[in-house]
Amino acid sequence: MCSCHQEGVHCAEMAMVCLTDFEEYANAHLSKATWDYYAAGADECCTRDDNLLAYKRIRLRPRILRDVSVSDTRTTVQGKEISFPVGIAPTAFHCLAWHEGEVATARATEGLNTCYITSTYSTCSVEEIVAAAPSGYRWFQLYVYRERKLSEQLVHRVEALGYKALVLTVDVPYTGKRRNDIRNQFRLPPHLKVKNFEGVFEQETSVPEEYGIPANTLDPSISWKDIYWLQSITCLPIIIKGILTKEDAELAVEHGVQGIIVSNHGGRQLDGGPASIDALAEIVDTVAGRIEVYVDGGIRTGSDVLKALALGAKCVFIGRPAVWGLAYKGEEGVREVLQILNDEFRLSMALSGCRNVAEISRNLVQFSKL
Repeated sequence: MCSCHQEGVHCAEMAMVCLTDFEEYANAHLSKATWDYYAAGADECCTRDDNLLAYKRIRLRPRILRDVSVSDTRTTVQGKEISFPVGIAPTAFHCLAWHEGEVATARATEGLNTCYITSTYSTCSVEEIVAAAPSGYRWFQLYVYRERKLSEQLVHRVEALGYKALVLTVDVPYTGKRRNDIRNQFRLPPHLKVKNFEGVFEQETSVPEEYGIPANTLDPSISWKDIYWLQSITCLPIIIKGILTKEDAELAVEHGVQGIIVSNHGGRQLDGGPASIDALAEIVDTVAGRIEVYVDGGIRTGSDVLKALALGAKCVFIGRPAVWGLAYKGEEGVREVLQILNDEFRLSMALSGCRNVAEISRNLVQFSKL
């Protein structure tokens, strides 16, 4: 880390006080290609950047003299109690940031009793993740492939392993244009693999690769009828990730899914779409409590979590900050990132006059006129 002399005091290690500290550490210590991959947004990165700026446009309306001597951050997602409403969003290739990769992430989330959405594009297998954190609460993020059997086999694997929900990512019929990945000719290093597909594509070495598997593997013909197909092969709850409009939220409810993650894929897909938090309220209003609604994208502080819950999210999920934690100190780093968010959320709740999650309501927020 850093060594410095300040007012005669020797500081052997920089204090990690907020998520930005982890971001700066990761930027300084990861290779350029790896940093660029994690940081990438699509095209001009307008949506990626707006995910953060949108939270700053929301102001809190604190209530005072509310006796906040005792506070409780617990909530439930899909009927399961978690210690606070922050989980880990599905992010690929954790072994690029830390040698233990997703195994470290799984242990950290197990230790803090929250939800970890494991990515299809993990550099540890779903079996390795379960073995490392057997009592952890996990969902599995799924893509639909042209070869439906690939998706089906994954579903059966994770169901047998005790994953508690499927998170169907629906905003990637094609991969967004991430300019730095193209410039860097990003590829997984030879010692890393998309472990859930180990052995599946080995006969196709002449086919161009895209993020660890052959290009054009994803199915761009995916449609609402595939929700019914997925329901026919699993008993797990289905949560759709990537909805940004009230029209699609209504269709999701009509098709019998159990949840929605309001998400623009971290700004990595369609540039020029809304910030996730800006799309949240209309989706919550449309759903009207019929299913749970979550949000990811741009959460960097505990007050961001509070704002998202005030606008109707049941839970938020963090992507890049988890990777920054990994880059810092593996499992311990992810735990620190989550603990900082938990502590900041608890403090923001108290300073706003909320003693528990149930007291957080839309009356707590207003939108800045600026």
